[in-house]
Amino acid sequence: MVNISTYQDIFRKIKKLFTWTYLKTLVLSPVQVHVIAFFIIIIELVLNIFIVESVPYTEIDWKAYMQQCEGVLNGTYDYSQLRGDTGPLVYPAGFVYIYSIFYYITNQGVNIKLAQYIFIGIYLLHLFFVLRIYIKTRKVPPYVLAITILTSYRIHSIHVLRLFNDPIAVLFLYISLNLFLESKWTLGSIFYSLGVSVKMNILLFAPALFFFYLVNLGLKDTTKQLLVCGIIQIVLGLPFLLVNPVAYLKGSFDVGRIFNHTWTVNYRFMEISMFESKCFHFTLLGIHIMLLLIFLPFCIQYFKSYCRLKYVQKEVQPQIDAKNRENKARAKFKGIKEAKMKLSKKIDDQEKLSKEQEDFLHSFEAMLQNAKGGNKAPKRMEPDEDELHYSINFDILSQLFILPMFIVNFIGIVCARSLHYQFYCWYFHSLPYLLWSCNFSNIIRFLILALIELCWNTYPSTNFTSALLHVCHITVLYGLYTKISNELKIASKIR
Repeated sequence: MVNISTYQDIFRKIKKLFTWTYLKTLVLSPVQVHVIAFFIIIIELVLNIFIVESVPYTEIDWKAYMQQCEGVLNGTYDYSQLRGDTGPLVYPAGFVYIYSIFYYITNQGVNIKLAQYIFIGIYLLHLFFVLRIYIKTRKVPPYVLAITILTSYRIHSIHVLRLFNDPIAVLFLYISLNLFLESKWTLGSIFYSLGVSVKMNILLFAPALFFFYLVNLGLKDTTKQLLVCGIIQIVLGLPFLLVNPVAYLKGSFDVGRIFNHTWTVNYRFMEISMFESKCFHFTLLGIHIMLLLIFLPFCIQYFKSYCRLKYVQKEVQPQIDAKNRENKARAKFKGIKEAKMKLSKKIDDQEKLSKEQEDFLHSFEAMLQNAKGGNKAPKRMEPDEDELHYSINFDILSQLFILPMFIVNFIGIVCARSLHYQFYCWYFHSLPYLLWSCNFSNIIRFLILALIELCWNTYPSTNFTSALLHVCHITVLYGLYTKISNELKIASKIR
């Protein structure tokens, strides 16, 4: 029979959920992201179904993807011979395999509606892994994520109205980041390499990931992880490498490819001749390398701190768990003792205990004492001590890994030779994290998010929106640099 006090405790907990203090915490506290994350995914499911059913699909690359995969399925493994309506096949082998599966599932690419629902699933899975990172890092308030994720027109369009391959590559990337946070190195490397096999933009994370390997694993195990990444690429690309390796490597990993100025989001203000010039490309490459040289020392410092604190976690966590088990056993023993005393008092009121009953109770108490190592039961225990539960939120250490990874990718975005509309998903879900890692006011943060969204939603791009996008990117980069450099200066003084 349930005690009345139990019902009272349940009622008090339910009542607490509807207090202004709790609701305020639910919206503002990064600790509560897990609650809001659940509702974001549910709302996104409904919202994306509504979009698919009510907004017309726009054909851009899907048909070309199907044509390119159809060539492979018909037995053509020479990348130089694989083309679609929009041009030659320019993605690695992982893309071919995944879209070949879509080719069969969607009746040779004809069933667009089914493809859109598949991409709803991809987007929701992507969101799950993104939000899992935000839950662990406890960096960004829940309301920020809800507003940012739910209101982005361009991101929903990229996923369920355009069916680009970029979301699939980024999904693999976020799966790998989650695996690295769990120290599942080989699995993380596999999924990272799978992301690269769909689209090579995932290589923008490579400089940070290399040093993360090196700091945590050392040179020998870093080499092993690089081999894992390399073997995945070789195995997936083997059918094409055996036929025409040069065409495959040039087609799928062409770092010198010239983008079409028609679709550029970030360099509309530039003349086409300058946009396509090698001088411009080498200048951007030089800026990219310079920014990496500036930020990578900071990133390495973060990685070293992450490594040290993970070691502390490994040493301390078993002690915390042991202490909590001890407190739980102590509380349980106290509960049994109190129950025995209540039972004894009740029986005393009715009749005296028999000698056999007294012997049983004494032996039972002795058994409990022996189970605890033969120590006598404490004479008096404070309630607070019994109910004490020790814990350290080691998940927050994830910040020391995630921020450098996001920064290095963001540097690649800033220095990109051209950004097309589907490239927005390369860094969209990291923007709240980057902005809340700067010392800006919330007004400035939301203003930057809104302006970036405006730039990506303006089609075709204009001279103004292209310039504005650069201003926003540089502002974020400057904010990150000043915040991190100041933090590391303070940390060095403390040491």
